[in-house]
Amino acid sequence: MSIWNYANPQLRDLVAYEPGKPIDDVARELGLDPSEIIKIASNENPLGPSPKAVEAMKVAVEQAHIYPDGGAYYLREAIAKKFGLERPNVILGNGSSEVIEFVGHAFLTPGDNIVVSRHTFSIYKLMAQLFGAETIEVPDPHFTHDLDGIAAAVNERTKIVFVNNPNNPTGTIVSQAQLDAFIDKIPERVVVVFDEAYMEFLDEPLDTVKYIQAGRTNVITLRTFSKIQGLAGLRIGYGLASKELTEVLQKTREPFNANLIAQVGALAGLLDEDHQKATRELTKEGRDYLQRCFASLGLKYVPSYSNFILVKVGNGKRLFEELQKRGVIIRAMDSYGLLEWVRVTVGTMEQNTRFIRELNHFVEPPRTQEVPKCH
Repeated sequence: MSIWNYANPQLRDLVAYEPGKPIDDVARELGLDPSEIIKIASNENPLGPSPKAVEAMKVAVEQAHIYPDGGAYYLREAIAKKFGLERPNVILGNGSSEVIEFVGHAFLTPGDNIVVSRHTFSIYKLMAQLFGAETIEVPDPHFTHDLDGIAAAVNERTKIVFVNNPNNPTGTIVSQAQLDAFIDKIPERVVVVFDEAYMEFLDEPLDTVKYIQAGRTNVITLRTFSKIQGLAGLRIGYGLASKELTEVLQKTREPFNANLIAQVGALAGLLDEDHQKATRELTKEGRDYLQRCFASLGLKYVPSYSNFILVKVGNGKRLFEELQKRGVIIRAMDSYGLLEWVRVTVGTMEQNTRFIRELNHFVEPPRTQEVPKCH
């Protein structure tokens, strides 16, 4: 008798999330020198962590034998101050993806549903399936959220609506006016999750925290330290919500889910505005360069507001495999049903130009120059 006969039935068909391929894996599989491989697949910060965060973590590691502050007082205080809220409005996660799981634990049961855009972060659908809930996918014209369509798709069994803005993997955004009109269409019994992992890449971030400040109890805004902060390896993110909603979610949280090193590094990174500004500027320069190159190569791409670009290349999986052989790791989009597309993270200019140089070998017709001028 298989143990599967006793496991939760929805797990049988669950397809685990597939992250970007690590450099070491590619090096082992293809016999390459790890130092010669670049990874522009997982939207990581090419500048790395804030130097201030690194120094703070070096000091903190001396206390690694002591349990962290389970309530993360100082980090939550700093986050709350940044957004004009109070500490009880902040909940930490092992990455913001864990906060998504908290919401699922708190609100989803078999037979419920969530509403999302067709091409958005795949974790939402996986999380819903984990709890036996269904996912309603709303078409997204031009790869942009149709907020009216999402609102119209909400029914009596809907418990959660997800809006990833800027959206991963498409890089598109919806405006403040669209968000303001949308929020008034969602019933108070439905939790609205604004996943803003890439919001800091905008010169002027949009404001969903104002809905929380105005007293809405069904709204949670998610942010992460993985992207602009360059702390993806620490796995730390947070949610901002009403005190009532965070109280509910805290009941689902494991003790000490935010470790000591992560708390200290995140706090130092949060306060380092110069590092965030430098990351934004590098991202904008590299994103503009890559988009000009795609245009010069005759490749269709989705204009991005984030630190990655979705580009149409014909056979995404083939390009992913061929570039790996050349020491360049990008992200195929098969899991999103985008077989002709790949997602490319903006790297340093050295990484960006190397990617374009290697890409030249696979465009039709092949280009002869080493690197397009892309001016």
